[in-house]
Amino acid sequence: MAHKFMRNIGIMAHIDAGKTTTTERILYYTGKSHRIGEVDNGEATMDWMEQEQDRGITITSAATTCYWKDAQINIIDTPGHVDFTAEVERSLRVLDSAVAIFCAVGGVEPQSETVWHQADTYHIPRIAYVNKMDRLGADFYEVIKEIEEKLKAVPVPLYLPVGKESDFRGTIDLLTMEELSFEPTSFGSKVERGPISEEYRDLARQWHEKLIDTVSAGSEEITDLYLEGKEIPLELLKKAVREQTIDRSIVPVFVGASLKNIGVQPLLDGVLDYLPSPWEAPPIHGIDVKSGEEVVIEEDESEPALGLVFKIQADREAGSLSFIRMYRGEIKKGTAVYNITKNKRERVNRLLRMHSNRYEAIDKVSAGDIAVVVGFKIAQTGDTVGSEAKKILLERMHFPEPVISVAIEPKTVSDQDKLKKVLELLKQEDPTFTVKENEETGQLVIAGMGELHLDVLVTRIVKDFKVEAKIGNPQVTYRESISKKHRHVQEFHKVVAGKENRAKITLEVEPLSRGAGDSFESLVTEAQLPREFLDAVRRGVTNSFSSGIMYGYPSIDIKATLVDAEYDEQTATSFAYEAAGAMGFDAACHEAAPILLEPIMHVDVMAPKDFIGDVMNHLTGRGGLIESLESKTNREHIRVKVPLANMFGYSTALRSITQGRGTFAMEFSHFAKKEGGL
Repeated sequence: MAHKFMRNIGIMAHIDAGKTTTTERILYYTGKSHRIGEVDNGEATMDWMEQEQDRGITITSAATTCYWKDAQINIIDTPGHVDFTAEVERSLRVLDSAVAIFCAVGGVEPQSETVWHQADTYHIPRIAYVNKMDRLGADFYEVIKEIEEKLKAVPVPLYLPVGKESDFRGTIDLLTMEELSFEPTSFGSKVERGPISEEYRDLARQWHEKLIDTVSAGSEEITDLYLEGKEIPLELLKKAVREQTIDRSIVPVFVGASLKNIGVQPLLDGVLDYLPSPWEAPPIHGIDVKSGEEVVIEEDESEPALGLVFKIQADREAGSLSFIRMYRGEIKKGTAVYNITKNKRERVNRLLRMHSNRYEAIDKVSAGDIAVVVGFKIAQTGDTVGSEAKKILLERMHFPEPVISVAIEPKTVSDQDKLKKVLELLKQEDPTFTVKENEETGQLVIAGMGELHLDVLVTRIVKDFKVEAKIGNPQVTYRESISKKHRHVQEFHKVVAGKENRAKITLEVEPLSRGAGDSFESLVTEAQLPREFLDAVRRGVTNSFSSGIMYGYPSIDIKATLVDAEYDEQTATSFAYEAAGAMGFDAACHEAAPILLEPIMHVDVMAPKDFIGDVMNHLTGRGGLIESLESKTNREHIRVKVPLANMFGYSTALRSITQGRGTFAMEFSHFAKKEGGL
């Protein structure tokens, strides 16, 4: 496939900006979907999980391939809800560019800001699409202003709306200076171009001048022609817009109303005209496993294979589907590839290209492309696959700590194994989801990133996988630590089957700064204590890190040091030293002023000015520390740190305080000492 004819794009948007409807239209016009599905009647093609149809939000980032004007477009569907940050990060990692959709009424909403900044971090070129021009209160020019002010971007409208609200009937192409109308009887498939109507000519001329003015700043050629008063060729203008979009100095803006089938085809043209192919996107970095050094990876089909598993999805028929983005070389079906993250070989039984909820079998996947591998057994989301000869890790993904948990119990014994299998599957799909068995109660405890995240997982277990289970109430997952240094001597002595097992060690525990993690160090040499017993002590201590001190929560930021050990060749056993390590750590921590730490969340709240006093009082009532208050044109933005335990049910409370007009986004900030214990 010719290089320039491929795009890997993501569609980023706030929850109600119309992302799914727009994706639906794209699939319809590119001929892959034979009738238009509406989110409003629960038929959308991208949202193929039932659950998403119930909620009307997109959770899984399925990758869908479609074709437009000889080009292949892979659409990576990014989730719009902040509870799924890991998923957002992961999909941004494999995109080369993105389409940001804004609602013409809501403008730039907090969620869009979050995702926009995430895209900045990954240097992703973007074009913007102002949707829902047919809605009451739609204001294209206000959204342009917000993109400038809130996102600190340089929006360059390439199209203007003709009419608005119920009168919205078409768009004006500012590059060709023509008016476009979309034939309603053919679902907008026929696009007519004609002269600009009288009432819009002056406005179009002003914005055309503005466009040339902005673009000329980055192109000497255009500046010269402009100053000489000469006509600027269309191709030159397009080339300049393309270059400046790819280097992220401008954001071209398109306009439409996807639900009314207006404006989607020009947006598709924009994807091809202004967004980069995989070979023009910024190169990505990896880590050479041998040297530990960072290397730059160029998209090259002739080099050894290298790809990233960015999504695992369980399919009832095919088993586990591994979505993979290739950065180098190629992978063929029926061959083995090396999982560099896990150091194991895996077999590629089949390769598929997904078209929303259908697929076609393909023989190989090459650099720049995206496909689905069937047959991987051990691959997890975030793994790098490639060749054994040249081991490069595509940067480790950092997933935030799960901070909220809920107990789950099968209703019948026969459901027990089924539940365990399902949980394993979900863990493979989503590394931010963890499963633990509570040793005392035998209950399974699942943990995730927030209330919605867990809610979605639980619904999938019960609805998609049909496991009958009882679900507890959401609980905060605390951490434990210590607040002073303590030294402890631990003896262990037990006769098992007539053999003596004896060990004696001295352990010292001390608190480390927040975020430092747990560590174990030995001042005892192998001359004093043979290596196998040193390792046994280390095992005993490190295994105890996760089981807590007082309440059984994982302990963090503790350094344990083996200061001294006694050794008797006759009675020393690994079993004894491992037990002494575990018991010694536990006893030492009990004496080291143990403390309970709770997760503190960073919360961004957006609310209209009229309600701001009530919102702030309510937040401080929930133990929030307000860090800043910023006034926007029509709303206030509050940044606040609140203990997670006080945030349950906040979305309902915020809705009632602000008459449904307030929104918030929340992510984990840090752990801090919880006053007054549990």
